[in-house]
Amino acid sequence: MRIRSALTALALTTGALVAPGVGVLTSATDAFAVTKISHSTATSMFSSVGITWSSSGGCSDRNVSTCTSFDQLNLATAQGAQTLKRATGCALNITGGTETGHASGTYSHWNGYKLDYGKNTCVTNYIKNTFTYIGLRGDGAAQYQSGSGNIYADEGNHWDVLYYNCGGC
Repeated sequence: MRIRSALTALALTTGALVAPGVGVLTSATDAFAVTKISHSTATSMFSSVGITWSSSGGCSDRNVSTCTSFDQLNLATAQGAQTLKRATGCALNITGGTETGHASGTYSHWNGYKLDYGKNTCVTNYIKNTFTYIGLRGDGAAQYQSGSGNIYADEGNHWDVLYYNCGGC
């Protein structure tokens, strides 16, 4: 009986460590803690693989909606962007990060789970031809899901991407 309990505990712990929102199991109520990074760490990660970013306000202040900020971005989200860039070979420009002004919720821009990418033919073709169409979001945006579970929503002039994990980094 003792061996069965140990195996059950190991299986539960392993499941928690590889589930969406990958993190460290710290308590029963905080099963999916995430690693947050700074704006400068994110920009270094993006630059290292050729990802660009822009903002309509020409700024990076998290509290200004016209800025593009990466302050408090989840590490897995930044790694997911790197994975997308490496997989596609396409030009990738981030137009939205953790700044205020996006929809709220647990898996939101503000909480570090989402990035917006400017649309181009290369990225759009890759997403539509590689990922699985899973239907329309409540606001009518077509959604595509990667094999790792991340969700790409076509919001017309940009892609809104929800990163549960780094996408196989």
